Amino acid sequence: MHINTTGNAGGTVYNMPVRAPSAPTPESARISNDVSATRNTALSALNNDRFRAMLEQISDPGASGALITMSSDSQNVVDFNTALSRYAESSE
Repeated sequence: MHINTTGNAGGTVYNMPVRAPSAPTPESARISNDVSATRNTALSALNNDRFRAMLEQISDPGASGALITMSSDSQNVVDFNTALSRYAESSE
């Protein structure tokens, strides 16, 4: 079997024009700002004692059911507004 190559088989990469860096598009600037804001929020959360305590509390398997219903009685299922008010009362 014989394979013929046509054209310049040499280094075509060296013949490519060099592009100057372009200005960021509005979309890429927005994404970069969002990533930066998210990173700052995550770092803030990691250094927040109340957030750390909340993570410890919700990661406890025994407390997860009570946290979901915001009640010590797992038979009671509460609506969203009641759960929000109970959360507000307990976080003061």
